[in-house]
Amino acid sequence: MTNYDVYHGTGNDFAVVDADDAPEKTAFGTNLCRSLDVDGTLFLGIADGGERATMTLVQPDGSRAAMCGNGARCAAKWVSERTGRDAVTLETGAGPRRCTIEGDTVTVEMGTPAFAPDDVPLSREAAFVDEALEGYAITAINTGVPHVVTFVDDVDAVDLAEMAPPIRHHEVFPEGANVNLATAREDGGFDQRTYERGVEGETRACGTGAVAIAVVAASLGEIPETGEVTVSPPGGDLTIGLREDETTTLCGPTERVLTGEVSDA
Repeated sequence: MTNYDVYHGTGNDFAVVDADDAPEKTAFGTNLCRSLDVDGTLFLGIADGGERATMTLVQPDGSRAAMCGNGARCAAKWVSERTGRDAVTLETGAGPRRCTIEGDTVTVEMGTPAFAPDDVPLSREAAFVDEALEGYAITAINTGVPHVVTFVDDVDAVDLAEMAPPIRHHEVFPEGANVNLATAREDGGFDQRTYERGVEGETRACGTGAVAIAVVAASLGEIPETGEVTVSPPGGDLTIGLREDETTTLCGPTERVLTGEVSDA
C-alpha cells in the first residue's frame, strides 16, 4: 500500500506521494489521477532536511509536465507540513523554484517567462504575439510550460471545450500548448479559464496560466510592467508579481483536503 495526500490550490487538485515510497511513477500516477479525479499526481523526494525537494508531475494522460505553479504550491505545503520549514526549493523539470510558506499561503518564484520561439517552443522562427490563430488573437509564452493567451470580452461566453483543442494541438506548437482565456476587469485584475494540456480539459485553476496572462497583459501594455495583479480562475484568486528584473511570482492559498492509501497493484 502507498500513502497519499490530496491538496488543492484554488481548486487545482493534486495527489501527493512520497517519491521514496512510490512504485513506477507513470502508471501509478495516472491510475491515481483517474481514481481520485485529480488534475495530477505529484511525486516528491525530500532532500537536505527539507531545504530542497524534487518534484515530478504525472498528468491524467500519463504525460509529465516540467512545471506546474499550483502543483508547486501544493508540493511546498506538503514538504512544510513534514519538516516544519517555511521555505523550500523545488527541483522541477523547468529548473529550481523557491517557495515560501506562510500558514496556508504559498508563494512560488516562477522565474522569467519567455516568448522566444525556441523557448515556447514554436515551429517557426518568429515569436507569436497578438496574432490570429483559429479565429482568436493569441500570444504564445512559456512560463515553465507552453501557454497560449487570448483576451476575450467574457470568458464565460466562450465554449472552451470547442475552441481550445484546435489551438492546443496546432502544428505551430510541436509540444502542444495550454490555452488560456482572459477577460480584463474594472478592478485591474483578470478572469481566467484554462484548457490544460495533459488533463485535456478545463481545470479550475492554472498557476502557470495565470502568470502567462499577467505577463502577456503587461507586454501588450494592458497593465503596468511591474507590480501585482490578481488573476481569478474559477477556483479562486491568485496574485501574480511582476518584477523589474522580469522574474515573476505566484501566490495563493493551499489546502490539504484528504489523506488515504492505495494498493500498489
